[in-house]
Amino acid sequence: MFIVLLKFSDNRGQAGQFMVGHNEWIERGFDEGIFLLVGSVQPNAGGGIVAHNTTLADLQSRVNEDPFVAEDVVTAEILEITPAKVDERLKFLLT
Repeated sequence: MFIVLLKFSDNRGQAGQFMVGHNEWIERGFDEGIFLLVGSVQPNAGGGIVAHNTTLADLQSRVNEDPFVAEDVVTAEILEITPAKVDERLKFLLT
């Protein structure tokens, strides 16, 4: 399981220019079963993604395809988490 932090860079003013492509990239992540949750990092600092069902290398490639990353609107940090204990509703993360 992974947490991807997308932190705004100095180029954040260009976000509107790449928003459609960024949203399409997010939809592909959900459609392909990789993204579980996407949201904003507060206060207005960027975004965060919870991902699973992928490898670190594949996720890094996917993140690099995000127009926000490619155009330096955000910088990406990927944290890998090995779940040890979860709520019953999240048992699928342990497999």
